[in-house]
Amino acid sequence: MPEAGQNSAITTDFLLEVVTPERQVVAERVDSVRAPGSVGEFGVLPSHERLITSLDTGMLRYRTVGTSEWAELAVSSGLVEVLPDRVIVLAQTAETAQDIDIVRAEAALQRARDRLKNPEDATDVDRALEALKRSTMRLETARGNTREN
Repeated sequence: MPEAGQNSAITTDFLLEVVTPERQVVAERVDSVRAPGSVGEFGVLPSHERLITSLDTGMLRYRTVGTSEWAELAVSSGLVEVLPDRVIVLAQTAETAQDIDIVRAEAALQRARDRLKNPEDATDVDRALEALKRSTMRLETARGNTREN
């Protein structure tokens, strides 16, 4: 039995907002989200407990209410705040497959590989590894190689 002041209705969806420094990428009602956290992928369902965690470079997946298909965004570093009625993703980048320029992503992947072959210092290695991860994820997204429906 709910305590006084609590809503007894069962929540079946929540608002997902994905925002980058440039724009709001997503603002949709969803029933599930899977995101790349810094310690691994995590999922969010309706009425999830409050949470603030870091976002890693990877694939953010969500299922819009009324569909069975998962939508995908290639995201890189940021924060995720989970509230009972919404999930707010603040990402450095967030791109749909249609947003990604494959030629540019392939060039970035090659630059990262070249930097890893000939690093100048430890900072270059760390940056090259992140660039490699980001460009690989962007290409997988653009080519549709990540579907887990």
